[in-house]
Amino acid sequence: QVQLVESGGGLVQAGDSLRLSCAASGRTFSSRAMGWFRQAPGKEREFVAFITRSGVSTYYADSVKGRFTISRDNAKNAVYLQMISLKPEDTAVYYCAVAAKLAWTTSRDDYDYWGQGTQVTVSS
Repeated sequence: QVQLVESGGGLVQAGDSLRLSCAASGRTFSSRAMGWFRQAPGKEREFVAFITRSGVSTYYADSVKGRFTISRDNAKNAVYLQMISLKPEDTAVYYCAVAAKLAWTTSRDDYDYWGQGTQVTVSS
């Protein structure tokens, strides 16, 4: 069993930056790949970023590539999402999730633990 708690969301202006954190419980954190997803009002939850167990490899949705950076600290059981040059279309609830597979996946069905989410609102 893994529990995830996101933090760091807030209300910012377009062009600002935010850093989201996800604290994970459980001794198996370092053996699991992790991902970030987001869900805007009235829309499906969508993939944002993925990081492998070691943190060596990362993958991003095209919409955030070059602006968002996913990282992890296995010693702290934490994963992060650094967001720069935020846009109003980035407004959403952001979720971290534990991947059930080791390989990169954008499918929500391939993640078996989810946090409660943190709200990010970007004003124009």
